[in-house]
Formats: sequence, structure tokens, C-alpha cells
Amino acid sequence: MKLLHPFSASPYRSDDLQLLRDADQATAARLLADCPVMQAEMGETVSDPQRARLYVVLSGALSVATDTRTGMADGSVSKVLPGESVGEQSVLDEEASLLTITALERSEVLVVEADRLWQLIDASNGVARNLLRLLSFRIRAANAQLRRRQKLGEFYRQLSMVDGLTGLQNRAWLNDVLPSLVANAHETQRPLSLIMIDIDHFKRFNDTHGHLQGDHALRTAARVLSGALRPSDFAVRYGGEEMMVILPDTSDTVASGVAQRLCERMRQAVVFENTQQMPLPHITASFGVACLGAGQDEQDLIAAADGALYRAKEGGRDRIAVHCPA
Repeated sequence: MKLLHPFSASPYRSDDLQLLRDADQATAARLLADCPVMQAEMGETVSDPQRARLYVVLSGALSVATDTRTGMADGSVSKVLPGESVGEQSVLDEEASLLTITALERSEVLVVEADRLWQLIDASNGVARNLLRLLSFRIRAANAQLRRRQKLGEFYRQLSMVDGLTGLQNRAWLNDVLPSLVANAHETQRPLSLIMIDIDHFKRFNDTHGHLQGDHALRTAARVLSGALRPSDFAVRYGGEEMMVILPDTSDTVASGVAQRLCERMRQAVVFENTQQMPLPHITASFGVACLGAGQDEQDLIAAADGALYRAKEGGRDRIAVHCPA
């Protein structure tokens, strides 16, 4: 940056600066008199990574990048306008600033060293009050941004747990949640049932009608599952044409009834051609039902339901089979 002149020789007044409003202006002007006013060209770095300083914008504008140490994002002080300042935190911490401050346009900046800012604070309660008010605002802004980031992060986390084609939960969700459901069932000694579902002859459907119509059939099957379950139940796309229904607090007898109902609804569901809205051949599915047994984990439960599904397919498809514990 280029040195222009001391603050006492500039046309700016101390009461134009937010940090000095309602302060003792005579004292403020005296303490700032020999502080340098620097000129920064657009894109030029203003901050000194080796020193704790306060930078006050007199004209132009500064941009502030993220403080990676504190996690405070640049949204809280991303743009500093005339009368505003940045760098207070580094002075209070007595550490060099980790902020990267650059000029958005040609700017005049008042540079106040750390010891001079402390003299201003000691000399005027108004400066201390303004500093507290400024820091409180920045903390609130940073907290608000953290909350937004947390909500956005949770949104993307939830999005990553949903199958993009069917809207059902996906395999990642299953791997994350099913172990907890199994552990809770064992702890509370409540039943947990699982239904494995396989759309019958899906490869033949795809080969005959094309993959786009096959995708439409998968979405239709997913709607059948989602529309027939309780809010406490879960529908999952396990992979390809295989789907899964998880029924907490549900015995194998009740789960068998649920599977039978789903089987009938799947048989009745109409798949429309995606382009012309013409009905395609009905789809059917095979269902394997299993209930969590003593000492079983999630893999055992899936294997049991998968074994029952195999028997349903071997028995002619479009039907249910229930796992029978040995």
C-alpha cells in the first residue's frame, strides 16, 4: 500500500468512523493524528499477516476472506464500506490476523496499530461500547451463517440418503440406519420385520419396453410401497429392481399381512408409458418376509428375508414367502 499522509492531514473526521461515534472526539482525534492513511489499489492486499492491526475504510471498499482459525465465514464481514473497520478481533486476541483483506477498488484505509486501539478504548467508554456492539453483531451474523450451513449440510446429507430415481431411501441410508433399528429392537425387546421385494421378470420388461419405461415401472412400484406404509415404516431401494420395506415394532404375522397387501396393490398398479401416457403391462413382485430373531444382526435379518424372497420366486413369483426360523 502507498502511504498518503497522517490522519490529521486527511479531510476525514473521527466521528465519521463507526467505532468512534459517541466517543470523546477530541481525544480520538489526538490519538489518531499520526496514524497513517494508506492507499490500496483494486485487488491489492491490505492486511499484514505478521501484525495485529485495525483497518478503517475511509473511501472505497475492502473484501474480507474467511478466518479459517475461528470458522467465521466471510459472510459476516465480507465487504467493508467507508466508516467501517476490520481487524478488531486480532487486536483483542493479541495475535496476527488470519483474515485476508483486499481492496475491491481504489481505497483509502486508516491503519491503527494494536497499542493505539487499546489507548482509544482506555480513553473512551464510547469506543469500548461501540467495539462490544460491533463484535456482538459479528457473532450473531457468524452464528446465523453457521446455522444456515448446518441446515444446508443436513439437507445435502438427507439428499445423499435418497435414491434419485424412486425417491425411496437408498443403500447408504440403509447402512446408516438399519443397525440402529436392530440395536433398538434388541434393547427394547420389540419386534422388527423386514420385507425384501423383487419386481418379477424386470429384465424382460426392460428388454421389451426400453430402459426409460423400466425406470417408470420402478417409480410406480416405489409409489405403491410409499403409499401403503405407516409413517413409522421405511421403504428402501436396495439395488436394481430390488426394494425393501422395514417395519419397526411389527411381528412376522403382521408383516406377512403387509406384504400380502403390497403384493396385491403391486399387481393392480398401472404403469403408463412415459411419453404417450399409454398403459403398459402390469408389473408384479415377489416378497420375502423375515422378523428379527434373538442374537441376529442386520445382515442376518436381510439374509433371512432374502431367503424367503428366493422361495417366493421359486414358488412361481407374484406371491409372498415368510422366513421360518430353524
